Amino acid sequence: MATAPPLSQAVGYGVVIGLGFLFALGMILTTYVLKRYRNEVQTSEMFSTAGRSVKSGLVASAVVSSWTWAATLLQSSGVAYRYGVSGPFWYASGATVQILLFATLAIELKRKAPNAHTFLEVIRARYGVYTHVVFIIFGLMTNVLVTAMLLTGGSAVVTSLTGMPTAAACFLLPVGVVLYTIFGGIKATFLTDYVHTVMILIIIMIFAFTAYTTNVNLGSPGKVYDLLVEAAKRHPVEGNADGSYLTMRSKEGAIFFVINIVGNFGTVFCDNGYYNKAIAASPIHALPGYVMGGLSWFAIPWLAATTMGLSALALESNPVFPTYPSRMPNADVTAGLVLPNAAVAMLGKGGAAATLLLIFMAVTSASSAEYIAVSSIFTYDIYKTYFEPTASGRKLVYMAHTCVVVYAILLAAFSTGLYYIGISMGYLYLMMGVIISSAVLPAAVTLLWSGQNMIAATLSPILGLVCSLIAWLVTAKREYGDLSVESTGSNNPMLAGNVVALLSPLIFIPVLTFAFGQQRYDWVSMAMIRLGDDSDVAAKANVDLELIPGAADASEAELLAEKDKLKRASVIAKTMTAVMTFALLIFWPMPMYGTAYVFSKKFFTGWVSVGIFWLFCSTFCVGLYPLWEGRHSQANTIKGIYRDLTGKGKPPMQGRTMSVDDKSSEDEGAMMGTEKDVKGATAKITTGDTIKGE
Repeated sequence: MATAPPLSQAVGYGVVIGLGFLFALGMILTTYVLKRYRNEVQTSEMFSTAGRSVKSGLVASAVVSSWTWAATLLQSSGVAYRYGVSGPFWYASGATVQILLFATLAIELKRKAPNAHTFLEVIRARYGVYTHVVFIIFGLMTNVLVTAMLLTGGSAVVTSLTGMPTAAACFLLPVGVVLYTIFGGIKATFLTDYVHTVMILIIIMIFAFTAYTTNVNLGSPGKVYDLLVEAAKRHPVEGNADGSYLTMRSKEGAIFFVINIVGNFGTVFCDNGYYNKAIAASPIHALPGYVMGGLSWFAIPWLAATTMGLSALALESNPVFPTYPSRMPNADVTAGLVLPNAAVAMLGKGGAAATLLLIFMAVTSASSAEYIAVSSIFTYDIYKTYFEPTASGRKLVYMAHTCVVVYAILLAAFSTGLYYIGISMGYLYLMMGVIISSAVLPAAVTLLWSGQNMIAATLSPILGLVCSLIAWLVTAKREYGDLSVESTGSNNPMLAGNVVALLSPLIFIPVLTFAFGQQRYDWVSMAMIRLGDDSDVAAKANVDLELIPGAADASEAELLAEKDKLKRASVIAKTMTAVMTFALLIFWPMPMYGTAYVFSKKFFTGWVSVGIFWLFCSTFCVGLYPLWEGRHSQANTIKGIYRDLTGKGKPPMQGRTMSVDDKSSEDEGAMMGTEKDVKGATAKITTGDTIKGE
């Protein structure tokens, strides 16, 4: 490290361990409250799907939280430092469209596989074992890369700000997350995601208003603009229009834009965590939740990087900057240290503390979704499918808990190893698309086209991975003469590998499909996926299984109404996401890129103002709206707590309770549950119009 850390190791350990345990205790209490007053018993279904009852506000906040990685804040600030104002926009737009487009897949998943626990169950239902195994591997690779990136980026910042050993940070950051994930399941991740998201938004607002209104060295967009003009004179950006930091015309920025788009398709469409949130959402809330979440998230990297990355450029010639009089080393930029350095330069120790809290929130909130995603894959796609198909609800919950703990330990060790061999967050961020993006199109086509056959779905990801690795490594060897972390991590090799990974299945899928014959799939086997049998868990908790959210059987009229709503939502999703994708990728940025426009001071002021306004809108959507949307549930829960505290007795329990000793009733409930699962799943197919392949 170039300078002594601004905070002590005690502060680092206090935040990493203390806040982690605080969140864990909060979720233990919340889980108890939800069980007592809302009948939310931690069955296997509740642990993995939250009863499929989460509303749009919480879905939106969960999407924002899950997509706000350490890289969202650190990598975006790094590209702002390197390329200027184009970097934050390319990062934000290149990673927002995937969430918007995923809304279409979310709706199709709810329509065609209403009882699925993971996307991989859908793969197996359609194609069988071999394709299932291939997608399990790609899904787990996605989770491993994302988790490793979270831990390597987060630990680097903790070490930079507090001096805590990086290995200690890698192992301690997950502790609190593991605890509250085990106790609360995916519902815990939704609730903690909400808290994390609100705190992240508040800290970004503090940074933005400090930089653009109150800081003595900056204090206004106009002052920042002047300092960026001076910075471009000292070290103009090669490939930028006029060498300026104040233009969208950036050659290297555009290359990063393509890498960013391709890589992030993989981390959304291949990450079971996003399918988990779609599955957990109430059918009518999935679309608005994902659209609100995607648009709300856009402001976070855009404004955070426009503030912190540009502030670092503006202040690095000032003695307050940690590396003064030198510029930041490239290794530090890649490791994600632009944002913490800018925060220290603007706010001193207060900025360091705010950054530590910000990164802690980003790492823990996103990693909790990864733990749930991996535990769902292991529990339902590996253990229940291939080892114990008749596993009880209690056994599934136990296996999910075990998987969360084991995965957290393994990934902490893996991330520590990456640190010691010199692999940083920035390298992983650019590389992930090379490894996983060849599975994007086969996965999406599985839900969108009835023609793709098993051979195309199985071989396309594998062939695409082989081609992408060849393109990546051959380009690095040809351009730099060797294969090293530096050469393989450069923009051009990463660009080649990422593009080949995403686009090569465009050739493999139609060739293999038409060579071996179309499948002409009827979607019935997806609809036959059944819910887990949680009657034993409900009996032990002395709660009627039918009272647990998501466990009650829906009437035929309700199923028909839900089917119609999802059909309309599918049309709306496809139209809306296409329009917004066009706006964010072409209509907004490309005129400025094509004309090589260099921002004027007034234009830059407006640019910053729009970013701040957008962040306020995001705060309303994912901060205030979930509270309003859940006001009735909150009121009922508060009333129940009040009755307990005032000695008026337990809140009234609706329905009957199940006795642990009532074995015959339990067995009967289990059989009826299985029968209702099949009926409920097939009702969407057998009543009304049959779902047809697009």
